Amino acid sequence: MAVMRKRFASVCSSSSAEEDSAGLYDSAPIFTSDPPSEQEHAYESLLCCHSVQDSLLSSNSSFTRYRGILNWIIILLVLTHAHLFLENFIQHGFLIDVKKVWQHLIEENCNWPSVNLVLGANVFAITALLLERSQDKGLLSPTNAHRLHLVNLGLLLLFPAAVIVHEPTTSAGGAFLSLCFYTVLGMKLYSYQEANHWYRQAHLTDADKDQNGAVAQKVHREHLTYRDLCYFLLAPTLCYQRDFPCTPKVRINKLLHRLLEMVIVIQIMVGIVQQWIEPIFQRSENSFSSMDITMKVEHLVRLVAPTHFLWLLFFFLNHSYLNFCAELLRFGDRHFYGDWWNATSLITFWKNWNIPFQRWCHRHVYTQLAEKNVSSSRAELLVFLMSAAMCEYMIALPLNNCHLWIFLMMVFELLVAVFLRDYFQGNYGNGLVWLCLLLGPPLAVIIYVHDHYISFHQRCQSSSSPLIPDQHLPSRVALQPQ
Repeated sequence: MAVMRKRFASVCSSSSAEEDSAGLYDSAPIFTSDPPSEQEHAYESLLCCHSVQDSLLSSNSSFTRYRGILNWIIILLVLTHAHLFLENFIQHGFLIDVKKVWQHLIEENCNWPSVNLVLGANVFAITALLLERSQDKGLLSPTNAHRLHLVNLGLLLLFPAAVIVHEPTTSAGGAFLSLCFYTVLGMKLYSYQEANHWYRQAHLTDADKDQNGAVAQKVHREHLTYRDLCYFLLAPTLCYQRDFPCTPKVRINKLLHRLLEMVIVIQIMVGIVQQWIEPIFQRSENSFSSMDITMKVEHLVRLVAPTHFLWLLFFFLNHSYLNFCAELLRFGDRHFYGDWWNATSLITFWKNWNIPFQRWCHRHVYTQLAEKNVSSSRAELLVFLMSAAMCEYMIALPLNNCHLWIFLMMVFELLVAVFLRDYFQGNYGNGLVWLCLLLGPPLAVIIYVHDHYISFHQRCQSSSSPLIPDQHLPSRVALQPQ
């Protein structure tokens, strides 16, 4: 009996090793010697049914196939939000009206100040090209050309801000798009003059080494053309270089596919704003800063879901637009974002969320600071603060309201990323990233929009009925007891 127990123990141990290595529970045990006869071990597979292994949902398990749970979460989210949409439709009716949006844009832009701003931007682009040509011909020294470039870029950033502040007919949407256009143009022109300066320095170095300096200088002048500059300004990139990688041809089916994506996404975004967000705005009569704490929490909770959906749709709209421009111009480098949805830290998310902007910051800001012996951590901090200030500027100025909410929210996220990165790693870090995206800068942006909506309607009501101050409150009068 002892001999049989020892024999089965050895068989079980070999079977456990087999299951641990291959993950198979129904395989026959492997023997180092010749397999014994069937009469001796007829019940071995029945007696040895256990091995050392972890539960699938434990932290030590290497199990990764959670597709069924993901499908369950998707179905649950769809059913939950279908209930919210149904409740919203029963309470408010069908509010989506695309014509109303177009009429609002036409009425607010009757003098087309936003279009005039975009057309006026050509002056700054042509000035940058003329400065480069003058420097290339020897009419300007490198120092004077660099100073004039900085003056041109300073005027480029101040001009739209002055027009938006002093032109009352500019709508918030038109001002935002114009400001985005000028910001992108300023970053492109800075990269244009900086890259041309590097090319010029490289050509001077080559001229000192060999006799091909004149040929290199001729090639450099051939790139200082309107065609080259216009292609760079229209290309979906912020960093200038010569001879961008291009695809063989324009694929019309891909082009139409991206165009259809943009039209559908814009329609969905308009529907979410009109059907979901605007009724929440209409419930409040005061700005967010003047609400008490309970009202603030209530409005934030109501706005989290639609704001997050808008943010995701805006990302997909940006994806479709950049790929549309790239396909139209046969632009080859289409690495516009990384897998930010898998980021396990906020720092990883910021590096993968917007690759063209991150590449520009690293090329023209971080590298320049590193050359001036600025430490790596301090240079990264300065780049982050610059991006946070830029986001605040692009949202607060068109809405004529500045509370530094976006800037402070991004600084708070930086503190979270620095102090909690050792405690939230892996899946927990990814959950923290998504939590910050739900309650972070997108929510601060919608708060700005909420205050602008309230102030805009208050101005409209006061201007439409100056002699009857309570005319815009018929619901309150109707609810008063007789």
